[in-house]
Amino acid sequence: MKRNRNFNLLLTGQSLANIGDVLYIVSIIYVIFELTGSAAAAAFVPFTITSSMFVSNALTPLLMERFNLKWLLAGSQMGKTGLLITLALFVPHLTLANYYLLFLAISLVALLDGCANPVTRSLLPNYVENEELMKANGTTETVTQFIQTAVWFVGSSLLIFLTATQLVWLTAVLFFLSSFLLSKLELVSFTPSKQQGKWQQIANGWQTVSMTPVLKRIAWMDVLETIAGTVWIAAILYVFVSDALLADEKWWGFVNGSFFLGLIGGSIFCLRFSALIEKNLSFFIFTGAVSSSLMTIFFGLTSIPALALVLSFLVGIFSQIKNIPQQTVVQTSVPKDRLPTVFTTLGAIGTGTFGIASLVMGILADAFGIRSVFVLSGILLAVVGLIAFKGRVLLWRTVQE
Repeated sequence: MKRNRNFNLLLTGQSLANIGDVLYIVSIIYVIFELTGSAAAAAFVPFTITSSMFVSNALTPLLMERFNLKWLLAGSQMGKTGLLITLALFVPHLTLANYYLLFLAISLVALLDGCANPVTRSLLPNYVENEELMKANGTTETVTQFIQTAVWFVGSSLLIFLTATQLVWLTAVLFFLSSFLLSKLELVSFTPSKQQGKWQQIANGWQTVSMTPVLKRIAWMDVLETIAGTVWIAAILYVFVSDALLADEKWWGFVNGSFFLGLIGGSIFCLRFSALIEKNLSFFIFTGAVSSSLMTIFFGLTSIPALALVLSFLVGIFSQIKNIPQQTVVQTSVPKDRLPTVFTTLGAIGTGTFGIASLVMGILADAFGIRSVFVLSGILLAVVGLIAFKGRVLLWRTVQE
């Protein structure tokens, strides 16, 4: 891809923030578990994050009416920097009587994160030419998934050498560097109307999605895929490894790591063959969904740990082969000034669905067995493939316009 100062700043700034996010979550979960000895209390961290991000995605359009996208993104990282400094000062004084205040801090950080994610996706098409967009998305996803895979391991290892408080201070430094780099981005020309009421500002994205056929189709695909994807959360995967594979805890880490390596592999594939995928977006979206469906069902039925590793890797690959072209379709489906509200809407749909579906999948796994939820996941992905196949002409036209 051609040298692009804004893209490099955006990618580097968000990468530093993503590293900080993982390190901060690792340290907080460690602190809560060490203090309470309760796995349930530690597990409440991701639930708090998901719930807060849903609220943030729903309300972000109001902020977009008041602040330029660049400063909204940089400001969210500045806010996280301040919260992490406060947190670092507070952690040494934590007790069983006041540790619940941690969840308030976690919620506030997630509110800022929920604002940053859709803004980042909206800025990308403003800094990258359309013909480079597929490659830019591939590069971004490759870096993001690599961070997710590597930093979880590094973060837990750092706790051997650093205290949780020191890890929080390190995270604050990363957020500060991120906000500094993002503040150097060029301003974009997004100037929303200030004549609308607050509810209309929030509703704009929902109206755009519901009135744009390709976005409505993608929203339904996102809902089904999000429900299907909840089988890969740590809790359900742990039960699968223990009850279905009859393997010990190390295989839990192997299977989870294999899935994330597959995500990286899929991102690299999209990056390497971006020109080919650009010309056949609907085909790759359909193929990725159907292949993910088959691999997920096979994964749910296997009893061989080594085969489970291979299948989880393939699920990761095919997921990205679908998701990256699909994101490119969204970015080219409406004018750039409407992308911020579209991404906040899709983000709200995704986080809301994930929070509810995670609980439902856990209940179904208890009621019908752990294998059943993976078979259900595969069936849902097959339906996603069917929706993509029926809308293949629509997806093609979207990119050609």
